[in-house]
Amino acid sequence: MVDPALSRRSFLAVSAAAGLGMTALSGCGGDSDGGSSGTTTIEWWNISTTEPTKTVWAGLAKKFEAQNPHVKIKIVQLENDAYKSKMTALIASGKLPDIFHTWGGGVLKQQVDAGLVEDLSDSTKPWSDSMLSVAKQPYLIDDKLYGVPFDIGMIGFWYNKALFKQAGISTPPTTWSGFLDAVRKLKAAGITPIALAGKESWTGMYYWAYLAMRTAGVDALQKANEDKDFTGSGFVEAGQHLKDLVGLQPFQKGFLGAAYSTPTGQAAAVGNGKAAMELMGQWAPVVEADAGKGLGSDLGFFPFPAVEGGKGVITEVFGGGGGHALRKGAPKEAVDFLKFFASEATDLELVKKTNTLPVVPGAEKALSDPNTKAVQAQLSGSTGFQLYLDQAYAPAVGQEVNDSVAALIAGSKSSEQVTQSITKTAKEEQ
Repeated sequence: MVDPALSRRSFLAVSAAAGLGMTALSGCGGDSDGGSSGTTTIEWWNISTTEPTKTVWAGLAKKFEAQNPHVKIKIVQLENDAYKSKMTALIASGKLPDIFHTWGGGVLKQQVDAGLVEDLSDSTKPWSDSMLSVAKQPYLIDDKLYGVPFDIGMIGFWYNKALFKQAGISTPPTTWSGFLDAVRKLKAAGITPIALAGKESWTGMYYWAYLAMRTAGVDALQKANEDKDFTGSGFVEAGQHLKDLVGLQPFQKGFLGAAYSTPTGQAAAVGNGKAAMELMGQWAPVVEADAGKGLGSDLGFFPFPAVEGGKGVITEVFGGGGGHALRKGAPKEAVDFLKFFASEATDLELVKKTNTLPVVPGAEKALSDPNTKAVQAQLSGSTGFQLYLDQAYAPAVGQEVNDSVAALIAGSKSSEQVTQSITKTAKEEQ
């Protein structure tokens, strides 16, 4: 599905281009203190920086330590983009954390091909066999398991029911033309239709990815990656549809400089009722309530609309989940922690306290939030699934998708130029 792995030299070049100093790399991997003190320190890198998840995860680490007195969990938490940048540099150094966040796909494959990730196929049996198979798919490479999921979900529109009603929109749109009409109605009512974190390019990528799925079809995204050619008419059309949306000026003032989870960012704009929608994953309600006030019963969810005349359908979904991988040679206690984190008891706690979608079948009974149930229902009825493009593809290709789409939204690239730039990068990855 993805290109051959980059060499270590390539990774070093990437990190140097990003201006990342190697001083940030010390202390990762191999720091377990299994000597005279008898204590093993496990370094755990994750991206759970918002509440209540941050506190819940810290509590789980303490619970594991209480059950395993000889183990100390050292937690390092970073924002999404900062995490990706740091991991690029760590990969170049060949020294990963004991346990680290992964989305699977092409990025994980390159880490595996570089010999940096532990094969978990045998060490996690039989307990990993009982987890939902769809949740494990992104972490299977050549039929071997290199990551253990802790959630699964999809991207969709989270919207403010009260603002929709104020604008005279009775039901969420199911077609792209209907969606554009809803944007126009919201603007006419003096309401900001959409919040977008333009400072973080992955948020805009969601629009282009979904539009490409709707116009070209979900299988076309994988074929384009295999052929290293994204210049097909369906991809160009996806960019044109996104241009149409941008032309309506639907985003909040200053969106190009806005972050995602800050008090003045995308999630807060929706959570504080200052924008009617955001296109985001299943974690959106939690971040909206952490960065802003949250919408409570006024919050609703609907899938990305179908594009008239396109090859894709509304039941094909885009998303993924989060998982944990281990560095090659990580202590056996790191596997014990993954088993603890993947237990029904832990999954029940995650579902109840953080609205995580369950990956252990027995935890489904804890689902109570109607929006979380709506996401799970959409996933259950899906007829196709596409992993986040910046994770499904080789890192350089995924980053180019993000950057080119961001340029399109900012007005500095045309739809054709987006497809040409992605294709150029894909061919250079050979």
